[in-house]
Amino acid sequence: MNFFKTFFLMGILTALFVFIGDLIGGQAGMIYAFLFALLMNFFSYWFSDKIVLAMYGAKPIKREDSPEIYSMIERLTINAGIPMPKVYIINNRMANAFATGRNPEHSAVALTTGIIDILDKRELEAVIAHELSHIKHYDILTGTIAATFAGAITMLARMAFFFGFGGRDDDRGGLASLLLLILAPIAALLIQLAISRSREYAADTGSAKITGRPQDLISALEKLHQSVKARPANIEPSTAHMFIVNPLKGDFFASLFSTHPTLKQRIENLKKSGNSF
Repeated sequence: MNFFKTFFLMGILTALFVFIGDLIGGQAGMIYAFLFALLMNFFSYWFSDKIVLAMYGAKPIKREDSPEIYSMIERLTINAGIPMPKVYIINNRMANAFATGRNPEHSAVALTTGIIDILDKRELEAVIAHELSHIKHYDILTGTIAATFAGAITMLARMAFFFGFGGRDDDRGGLASLLLLILAPIAALLIQLAISRSREYAADTGSAKITGRPQDLISALEKLHQSVKARPANIEPSTAHMFIVNPLKGDFFASLFSTHPTLKQRIENLKKSGNSF
């Protein structure tokens, strides 16, 4: 169901892009905006893993550095049916984890020392399985495509505002351009965030399938959310979507623009997943 929802949302994002391009009055601007956004996100897709790992001071580890952690990830990758990713440890009290990389053959799993400290072995396995599910289902690629379309829509809206709506320069055209400038990027962002939340649901379900223990991920998520409440992290907001739980503490309005479902929603999803096994 979550995969269907993702493709449905991607379809809406694509249709919005084509619709706005058509309103502006020509395919040329639409193509230029898309190519520009594609170039920016192509760079992000190929190099963002190295950038974000360096940003948080992640250190690669081998089996001899942390035999228990390394063996745990190795065993779970076999269950998930993917190649062994690179393993990184981040020396940070923030309790969190993320996966990155452009495909299963070029991927990495990063764990903070904080998450290793507060979770027991079974809970940590569930978290790692969640990240491996992201890798297995190419969620980095999905996020990059969504970001490409969202960025292109924003550029098209700006073009419409500065160069005229469909070639019109009357008051109605100006008002339409202004509304497009404001509403189109918001609509694209909301759809992009909905795609991100859909992939989090799917990764939670994937973790439950890999370990066969959805309750362990529920327990882990509860601990991680409590940790974020007690100590919100000082991180770059643009990377918040990568972590298993949003490290930024926000209010109700902020949750509308969150890259993650709420804890309650994720627990309900996992309970449904558990009933299907």
